[in-house]
Amino acid sequence: MTLDLNTVLKWMGTVTLIAGTAVNSLGYYPAGPLILLVGGLFWLIVSIRWREPALIVTNLVMFLTAAAGLTWAWLN
Repeated sequence: MTLDLNTVLKWMGTVTLIAGTAVNSLGYYPAGPLILLVGGLFWLIVSIRWREPALIVTNLVMFLTAAAGLTWAWLN
């Protein structure tokens, strides 16, 4: 069975987002948002490779929002 890069990235992103959601729901900060940031980055890469504008916008906004929130919390 041969897996292409997009398949590997989207499943890594999916598993990472599920894990990040679980960690986040348990209240582990900043681990939860950091894991979600990584999962969002995986999906952002996939959506760019697919050239899918709706997914690019969704994942870019999620990634930037998580990064901004983490940066804000770190600076304060």
